[in-house]
Amino acid sequence: MSTGFFSPADCKLHEMGTWHPECPARLQAIEDQLIASRIDQFLEYRDAAPATLTTLATVHSPAAIALVVDNVPAESEGAERHYPLDPDTLLNAFSLKAALSAAGAALAATDAVIAGELDNAFCAIRPPGHHATPLAPMGFCLFNNVAIAVRHALDVHGLQRVAIIDFDVHHGNGTHEAFRDEPRVLMASFFQENLYPFCSDTGSRPGLHNMVNVGVPAFSAGAAVRQAILDKWIPALHAHAPQMIFISAGFDAHREDDLGQMGLVEADYAWITRQIMAIAKQYAGGRIVSCLEGGYNLSALGRSVVAHLKALAELD
Repeated sequence: MSTGFFSPADCKLHEMGTWHPECPARLQAIEDQLIASRIDQFLEYRDAAPATLTTLATVHSPAAIALVVDNVPAESEGAERHYPLDPDTLLNAFSLKAALSAAGAALAATDAVIAGELDNAFCAIRPPGHHATPLAPMGFCLFNNVAIAVRHALDVHGLQRVAIIDFDVHHGNGTHEAFRDEPRVLMASFFQENLYPFCSDTGSRPGLHNMVNVGVPAFSAGAAVRQAILDKWIPALHAHAPQMIFISAGFDAHREDDLGQMGLVEADYAWITRQIMAIAKQYAGGRIVSCLEGGYNLSALGRSVVAHLKALAELD
């Protein structure tokens, strides 16, 4: 297997205060664990150009883009000055640069996998994206990296059936809003019930069956999640027969992560990844692009990403 790894340096420049769990140290923790596990040598490290504002506009409204562009503090004011978009989503002087680099990595990974240069790819990027709706940033997210990459696969590369898998502890409401009326896209997710963003509507429009979003109770562990995947995701994925799969890879359902109350461990993330890979091999020539979303306990995040990457690269 040829597994690409994309992590632009600019993604470490965005920060929202020393108190904030969505911090640059997340990417460093991943890099440290890749080295410690000695799987870095099996990955193909790639660079990526930043996304353009025009590309962001394939998913986000002009007002949503302007909300970020117009409020980024000047670099001369220093990285420590912040502009709050909401109480937990802030901009510093480098936030736009980081967000464009994050989306650019997802786009470059998509191009490389579709071209056959890579079998699959993981993007260690931030800010995350799956809460960013077409109309507004929110929930630590500025622009929706996976949604932008999916739109690129559909509109530029001409794919007709794409699947998005979201295994973050929080529902990917932004991705849901971006594609709930798009029959070419199947979204399958699990998330902890009654947790941010507190969505009551996670289904598709009448007549469409492209949203398979499964809420699970707090304190659910791996066995319950695995059964939900076998019962709900897998039949829907077979029915959709995706030509490519995108993953919103959040690792905050780990039992050590304080931003959720679920009980997954590294072995669960490896198992989930292998299920996704089996579907991708059957219908999509193995094509997968995975993008980092949540995961805030640094040790658990690093270990879980290693488990995910070992499965993608078929090293376990």
